[in-house]
Amino acid sequence: MTKSRIAAGAALLAVAGLASAGEFSVTPAVVSDYDFRGATQTDEDPAFQLGASYNFDSGFYVGAWGSTLKFPDPSDDVEVDLFAGYAGDTGLFGYDVGVNWYTYPGWSDLNTVELYAGISKDWLSAKLWYSPDYASTDEDGFYLEANAVYPIKAVEGLSLLAHVGRSFGDASGSFVKTLDYSVGVGYSIANFDFAVKYIDTNKSSLDADRVWASVSTTLPWGK
Repeated sequence: MTKSRIAAGAALLAVAGLASAGEFSVTPAVVSDYDFRGATQTDEDPAFQLGASYNFDSGFYVGAWGSTLKFPDPSDDVEVDLFAGYAGDTGLFGYDVGVNWYTYPGWSDLNTVELYAGISKDWLSAKLWYSPDYASTDEDGFYLEANAVYPIKAVEGLSLLAHVGRSFGDASGSFVKTLDYSVGVGYSIANFDFAVKYIDTNKSSLDADRVWASVSTTLPWGK
């Protein structure tokens, strides 16, 4: 087992240790590739992902999320994200604010902190992300996204999925000033969630157009 995988496991176990008081959940997933804002992080190869979160009754939450990677540096084979935030509902719309720390145990130069704020209403949501030091560039980076999960009433568990996102700011790099989008379908049955969607961006250099698929479940079942 590599040091990076040990770090990923330790982070997830740290969150799991909070399960003694409150609502705790774990979500494993297998995806056809790790998609990040339109760009593959696994050279379009499959990835295993695991998230764990703890939600306080007050609305605060903490968690960790990890994924396998396939970067040019073979020592960087995993990403571990730590996050914390607060979510609530005004009665008119839901809101969510927090911080996400992206860490790469095999390539720490990429470590990035992002702040986020989002709103949601029924099947629509929007979120703004901001990093004062995007990917260690010492430059600002922003990402604004809108998402739709529209339930098809005629077929229980079936939803139409749509996403559009735009990165902007002073930071440079392949992810900055990029428009990404996707459309697809999701289906939930028993304790499992399936999704298939088409992904692309406005940058031909990313060669991003592809069909993406996932299967996931959230534990414990029965809640």
